[in-house]
Amino acid sequence: MKRKRIGFVQMSMILFVVIVLGSWAYLIIKNDDLFEVFNERNLGFLDNFIQKMFGKGAKQIAYTDKSRWIEVLKLTVDTIAMSFLANGLAMIGTLITVVPAAANYADGRLTGRKNWYGKIIFVIIRFIYIITRSVPELVWGMLFIFFIQAGVLPGALALAVHNFGVLGRLCAEVVEDVNVKPLQSLARCGASNSQILMYGVFPMCFKKFLYYMMFRFEVIVRSTIVVGAVGAGGLGLYFKLRMSAMDYTGVTLVIMCYLIVVYLTDIVSGKLQKMWNC
Repeated sequence: MKRKRIGFVQMSMILFVVIVLGSWAYLIIKNDDLFEVFNERNLGFLDNFIQKMFGKGAKQIAYTDKSRWIEVLKLTVDTIAMSFLANGLAMIGTLITVVPAAANYADGRLTGRKNWYGKIIFVIIRFIYIITRSVPELVWGMLFIFFIQAGVLPGALALAVHNFGVLGRLCAEVVEDVNVKPLQSLARCGASNSQILMYGVFPMCFKKFLYYMMFRFEVIVRSTIVVGAVGAGGLGLYFKLRMSAMDYTGVTLVIMCYLIVVYLTDIVSGKLQKMWNC
């Protein structure tokens, strides 16, 4: 009788359960109790915080003040501009580097031509992808704030650098998954590398590139609050200032604007994906 082998999915689930139980055991050893988060004292603090967010004890409620809405909506425009700039820069960097970062281009399978420097460039670009995506947006934001004046630009650059690494990795895998036979036929017909890329690779990968770009744009919009917390402008900085000033209704106003922006982004992104059949 053959012994039944454990599949990849089953092994993944077993490892997941083991890691969760092991983490919980570690917390118990460290005398930390996860259920302490939900004790009566903490629930009281949470209830008080929520009531303050909805105006309890506030002299002026931010989300009923027209001037505050105008102020926050201007910052919302900055946040959207930061997101577009970050996504655009990340995608430009990805399109420039994605083909040399694909393994099938480095070993010559993509174009039918092998270069001695292909694997060197492949390793360098992949290493850059690893560095840029491994460092969180918050850390990139802190680094850019040191030598660029606080505002939208350092926030956009921080988001762009991190998402360049993420998009680069995702799009490189798309290039690696293309059917190389039509491309090799182009090469045998005398097409140059640039012609193979322009008329072969990019048309096959374009829709998936667009899908990943729109997906990361949604993530970038949500991440602006993180880089804003270190002074990178937009709603994130305003959120930090309102929290520091204990202006809880101001915090509610920022959250409301974020929810509106994220909701509209999801709708527009979904419609564009349907339009382009991504």
